Amino acid sequence: MKYKAQWKHRWKSVAAALLLAVSITGCSGVPSTSNVKETPGYTLPQSMIIVATERNRYQQIYTSDLWNVTLNNGMTFQIYLLDQVQTFLQNMKTMSLLAKDQDITLTGSEKDRLRRLSETYYEGLSQDDIAYMGIDLDDVITMYQEYYLANKVVGELTKELNLEVSDSEAKVITIQQLAVSDRDTANQLYEQAAAEGSDFAAIAQEHSEVTPIERQLGRGVEDTTFENAAFNLAAGQISPVIESEGKFYIIKCISDYDEKATAERKTQIYTERKNQVFKQIYNQFQTDNEINFSDDMWETITFSPNDKTTTTNFFELYQKEFH
Repeated sequence: MKYKAQWKHRWKSVAAALLLAVSITGCSGVPSTSNVKETPGYTLPQSMIIVATERNRYQQIYTSDLWNVTLNNGMTFQIYLLDQVQTFLQNMKTMSLLAKDQDITLTGSEKDRLRRLSETYYEGLSQDDIAYMGIDLDDVITMYQEYYLANKVVGELTKELNLEVSDSEAKVITIQQLAVSDRDTANQLYEQAAAEGSDFAAIAQEHSEVTPIERQLGRGVEDTTFENAAFNLAAGQISPVIESEGKFYIIKCISDYDEKATAERKTQIYTERKNQVFKQIYNQFQTDNEINFSDDMWETITFSPNDKTTTTNFFELYQKEFH
């Protein structure tokens, strides 16, 4: 269902560093020394900061009818969202314990910056928002500090690793493609496309069985045959007919180096590598340090169209401040 997919995309973007429902083990020099069997969770007001943020954002997009939507597993979207928030908070608490285990703390300047951010968030709330969440400024400070610390742990435990990404492996090119199911047809279309003065895009638009015609391409996305054919082209060149995954392709290179897209992909690959390494550390620590939150308070939370709260910017303010 689209709501569920939208949630996963949203949570990935605002909390990727927390590696929801993932892990971390075995980075040498990072032993796990704690063995916590029960850990106090966040208070209801602190938890409600995250609950209200996501509740309001989704209600603004899909209206309050969303809370009665039933997913494929029979769970209402309200219960699903609350379950995801609880998982998020459990993972953030685990990150806090990992920080303590590794003597990673916030500096005075970081605390000052987070206090100012907390004041900005709190001062922007309506009285209805404050009443709905039951929070005070200290609750906001706590949650911003915990979220920042979770991100800091990732950086600190991976900063000595060689995760460099070369321009070659991150390189992104722009191509146009024409694909058909028959080799003879592909050969005929190649003759047309390779003719002087031909309009490759127009021929592809008319005959290609695969869209889009024009696209950006990075390494590791297509199979080796397609990738090699595309990356061996200079701008303006056309490949011979190649076979890839049951189709016959002709590829035209529009740009053999997209500088902006390559820089973005380099950042993406670096982040993926860092998170993959961190997952190993986190998984082991999570296994050795059980987090048990009481479910009692979650049973008291219900969503109503009459709830007087509209705040949605807890994560947005953080992203603006630190990214």
